[in-house]
Amino acid sequence: MSEQQPVRVLIADDQTLVRAGFRMVVEARDDLSVVGEAADGEQAVALAAEQRPDVVLMDVRMPVMDGIEATRRIVAADAEPRPHVLILTTFDLDQYVYEALRAGASGFLLKDTPPQDLVAAIRTVAAGEALLAPSVTRRLIERFVGLPAPRPHRTDVLADLTPREADVLRLLARGLSNREIADQLVVSTTTVKSHVARLLMKLDLHDRTQAVVLAYETGFVTPGG
Repeated sequence: MSEQQPVRVLIADDQTLVRAGFRMVVEARDDLSVVGEAADGEQAVALAAEQRPDVVLMDVRMPVMDGIEATRRIVAADAEPRPHVLILTTFDLDQYVYEALRAGASGFLLKDTPPQDLVAAIRTVAAGEALLAPSVTRRLIERFVGLPAPRPHRTDVLADLTPREADVLRLLARGLSNREIADQLVVSTTTVKSHVARLLMKLDLHDRTQAVVLAYETGFVTPGG
């Protein structure tokens, strides 16, 4: 039986010291490895295509090409499996984070995230789960209140959801964790995970983060509603 391969991580940040810090944290774990460093978005896109990382730690503000456009290009690439992108930011960049989530990022981390949380985040995303903690989701939801009305989107994509899947999507979009959703619906967390997996498949979405964005952009869920 072969040993499990370490999670391959690409670090994209225009600050050398920041990249060095993340590299040190990542490479201190046996199950993680750094396969490359990029100083701008253009380099990140090229290295992602060349190295095929499992996870990309992506800064937002970088020269040549910003992290949002780089995320869009990496997620849209034909390579399978697609890398999972974690946006590195601060709360005052929420507007950019939202755009990055729309571009296909699997979640975001604050740049002052403790090392153990960074490692846990990388493992979580590499396993195919979205990293958008309930508290962070709620923070993003608050921003929708101050945003212009969402542009019209086709809502027929939601028509195939069962009533229970629709309930799960509503609760998901409000920032509830699987455990909290399970408590609300009086079901097991395993059942919730199954509902989430099915609704993502039906909506052709990469992860639950994109489901949150879709729910608000279609008007399926409204801030404070």
